[in-house]
Amino acid sequence: MTERRIPFASHWSVTPIGRVLRPMQHFIHQSASGGIVLIVATVIALILANTPLSALYEQVRESYIGVSVGPWELRENVLHWINDGLMAVFFFVVGLEIKREVMVGELASRRAATLPIVAAIGGVAVPALIYAAFNFGGAGAAGWGVPMATDIAFALGIMALLGDRVPFPLKIFLTAVAIVDDLIAVLVIAFFYSGGINVTALAVGILFLGFLMLANINGIRSTLFYAFGGIIIWVAFLQSGVHATIAGVLIALTIPARYRIDAPTFLERTHRILKRFEQATTEPDATPMLTVETQQTAVISLEKACEDVQAPLQKLEHNLHPWVAFAIMPIFALANAGVALSPEGLDGDTISVALGIFLGLVVGKPLGVLGAAWLAVRSGIASLPIGVTWQHMAGAGTLAGIGFTMSLFIAALGFGEGSEFLDTAKLAILAASIVAGFLGLILLHRATRGQPLTD
Repeated sequence: MTERRIPFASHWSVTPIGRVLRPMQHFIHQSASGGIVLIVATVIALILANTPLSALYEQVRESYIGVSVGPWELRENVLHWINDGLMAVFFFVVGLEIKREVMVGELASRRAATLPIVAAIGGVAVPALIYAAFNFGGAGAAGWGVPMATDIAFALGIMALLGDRVPFPLKIFLTAVAIVDDLIAVLVIAFFYSGGINVTALAVGILFLGFLMLANINGIRSTLFYAFGGIIIWVAFLQSGVHATIAGVLIALTIPARYRIDAPTFLERTHRILKRFEQATTEPDATPMLTVETQQTAVISLEKACEDVQAPLQKLEHNLHPWVAFAIMPIFALANAGVALSPEGLDGDTISVALGIFLGLVVGKPLGVLGAAWLAVRSGIASLPIGVTWQHMAGAGTLAGIGFTMSLFIAALGFGEGSEFLDTAKLAILAASIVAGFLGLILLHRATRGQPLTD
């Protein structure tokens, strides 16, 4: 019987998927480019941590910065501002991606979503089990969540080296897997890596989340309004004991995701506005600003129409992606990837932590992703995307073993700053990400051999 395949990239021009094709392509391009910047930041961090500049590096990370509003003051060191503050913006964008994918993306169609969801679950469960096998009951048991994540920027950056040899549906699949990975990681952080709960602060955060949801329902679309409410929610979660980055995801879910006018209405309205503008233009205007009131009114109406045809969610996601890819993630890497490259201290429990993370990412990730995907296709509940082979899937599953950003983040939460396991975990994450990247590149190169390399 011929295997029926579901095209991840099919019918985009005639289905709601067409509305997110360009943002997805833009996201993939930016993530791949951001991966290069991320590599540079990581190398700089390692240089700083392994040269005489290491003392200055630690001093900057531990420097305190405070923000005061009347009698209230929030004072944290630079590392915490990055991990709790800047990374909340990263998680906010993750939340926007999750909401978009669930509403109109690859996770909106049950059959198309089945393959990446099942593959992501397998890619989370197997690495966690491998880590637990090495560390169950030991002092490093808290790090079981470290090898679960996928760094999509690095993974897509590796894929970009092969240009258009790699089928675009495979990039979509890996992106969808990483998004589901991130969602699971968010839940893991919320339930297993948060501290004691301050009920009052948490209640304030939930109350303001309710306000933002009501604002969405009542048609409020001002990004400034949601930004102001989001800051209050972030501070409340920071004080509550639930990790502040969770606030970023929850705030993203309150952002309006629908347009006010559709494309045909937008075209009709803009044609009418531009015609009014043209009719009001009687002679060249030599002044530096519009002086005809009809023209000014037309421009304001055109601006309003442009706002109404865009969903605030897509607009925010588009505007924030460059900041996340080229600023926030590299700054995070610069602050967190700096670790002394020394084998000293690798004994007993620390070796178990290193092996659990390394094997979880390099072996567990591809086994989990590929095995779960194979079972899903074999059972008939999902199909491979058009143009994608099992060789492609093996390469993608191996690239999913590049944990890096999220793995470093969870390691910091699980072990805590100053823990003897944290530096070990960082070394294992870096080593595993490098190995997974090289192996994934080799597998994809073999899978795409003979196909033309294009940009």
